[in-house]
Amino acid sequence: MKRSIAAAPLALAIMLALPALAGQPRADGGPVSPIRMNQTGLEAAGPKRAMLTDESGDPIAWELRDARGKPVLSGRTIVFGPDAQAGESVHIIDFGGFATPGTGYRLKAGERLSRPFTIACGARGRLALDALAFFYHQRAGVPIEARLVGERWARPAGHAGETAACFRGKDMRGLEWPGCSYSRELAGGWYDAGDQGKYVVNGGISVWTLLNAYERGQARGAAPFADGSAAIPEAGNGVNDLLDEARFELEFLLKMQVPEGTRASVPAGPFKPASPGQPVWMTTPPDFATIDASGMAHQKVADRHWTALPTPPHRDTQDRLLYPPTTAATLNLAAVTAQCARIWRGIDAAFAARCLAASERAWAAALRNPEIYATNSFDGSGGYGDSDVSDEFFWAATELYATTGKQLYGEVVRRSKHFAAPVTEPGWPRTAPLGAITLATVPSGLSGKETKRLRAALFSAADGWLKERDATGYRIPFATASWPWGSTASILNRAMILGVAGDLTGEKKYRDGVIDAIDFLLGRNPLDISFVSGFGIRAMANPHHRFWAPSADVSLPPPPPGVLSGGPNNSSMSDPVAQKLKGNCAPMRCWADDISAYALNEVAINWNAPLVWAAAWLDAEAAAKPE
Repeated sequence: MKRSIAAAPLALAIMLALPALAGQPRADGGPVSPIRMNQTGLEAAGPKRAMLTDESGDPIAWELRDARGKPVLSGRTIVFGPDAQAGESVHIIDFGGFATPGTGYRLKAGERLSRPFTIACGARGRLALDALAFFYHQRAGVPIEARLVGERWARPAGHAGETAACFRGKDMRGLEWPGCSYSRELAGGWYDAGDQGKYVVNGGISVWTLLNAYERGQARGAAPFADGSAAIPEAGNGVNDLLDEARFELEFLLKMQVPEGTRASVPAGPFKPASPGQPVWMTTPPDFATIDASGMAHQKVADRHWTALPTPPHRDTQDRLLYPPTTAATLNLAAVTAQCARIWRGIDAAFAARCLAASERAWAAALRNPEIYATNSFDGSGGYGDSDVSDEFFWAATELYATTGKQLYGEVVRRSKHFAAPVTEPGWPRTAPLGAITLATVPSGLSGKETKRLRAALFSAADGWLKERDATGYRIPFATASWPWGSTASILNRAMILGVAGDLTGEKKYRDGVIDAIDFLLGRNPLDISFVSGFGIRAMANPHHRFWAPSADVSLPPPPPGVLSGGPNNSSMSDPVAQKLKGNCAPMRCWADDISAYALNEVAINWNAPLVWAAAWLDAEAAAKPE
């Protein structure tokens, strides 16, 4: 990718003219440092980069000093120059060749001095464990126990014994929904984000990512999060703690499957959202058609109206409602329960069989009802609308093929347009890359030639992101003028594919790319902020969340360590805080540590899941290659 400064000099000039502090977060950890770097420390066996903000076009002398103030290395900065994404002119201090572990190191560049920092093997500390703990904190239907999280974050069960009936009545566009003839017991699962909805679509990619981290480690003889390593109630039960946490959500997802013999009223075709992620009704609201919904999955269970901010889950008095089944939710269920079946075969055969039965029922239901789409016309919860479910069909087929070896699934995989397509960054509306990872790493009925081609597509994507890294001043595998909602997860999902490429090739460049992504999230950015709570001297502390909300209610706790902010966003600036920043911030600076900034600073299960994956992957790499 060409550097944007060459492609769009006018845009760059405008961006650099913006106020330097636009998007400046609130932080309690002191002033912004002129030298930006990972605030938790640098990996001994990895790249070591710090960024200096300076308008000079000439290299600047720097030196690395040890804890006694003695210079141990020196050099001159690499001048990147104006960086449109960062909104500033950047110099790079690269000292990757220095690998001596220690504490109290400092960088001095000209007259500017960095904060003290550490160089160590596994410099991220408890990042992987704390990122996984996020999911326990987000559990619904059970108390969050003080013995596991401390008194500060303990709370009674939210929505204990939850039973929900289907939405009935008029939606926000005035369409009358007939509801259904049953209620479902739906206790359990994870709250999706800062709200208290529980969504099958977002639950699907989150569970898959955690289970893939397990499957990746298991294939190499050391799955992360051995039994007893995590602070969860199931620790000590003889099962890997990562699997215990994932199963808590899987049990909820299984409850969301529509019972056999159920007829449901859904919008009659050809209802089609206008574009992915932006579902709208046709000009004329559609009539309803009655379908056989047996085996489909309801889209979500959530409050009738948006819960007030703040509202701890156990104080939520809103009606809880079950929302109509969709093809996308059904295929998410099919994919992750197929993955479940192959992982739990040797652990809990009965649970594995239950997962496989649910998966094949869901697959059949999706084939029978291939165009039932979500709508964003309900108050109180996110829409998660998706106008193209061909990628979900491909993903579900890959998981079923890898698990069962049945040729009928293999035929669907090979016929899909996604089978021969380039690999892209995964996300809840783009699940084909998850299928590509499974086919490239899990034995199936594919030929050697087919597997090799899929792996080449993964390598090509990873190499492209490394080129993007080299086109940015802050050296992250993400070069775009339009930063999306949840940009930190976009970076981490790329890091996951970089890690897969590293596993398959053994090439160091991919590991370096993962480290660069983590370094950005933990402080090496123009805001000098760690987007992960509790990690770094200037870490996110005020997420959009209804329980971790001390800025709204001093009796409520801050976020526990390991919670990932959605991060900079200059493309969907819909909240009141973002609206004030709109047009006044460079892409990387469009962020604020504010509870009201839901478009910039919300948290979500599908964002923390790739943080778990990447942090656990780096820990495994550091343990295997300490040199």
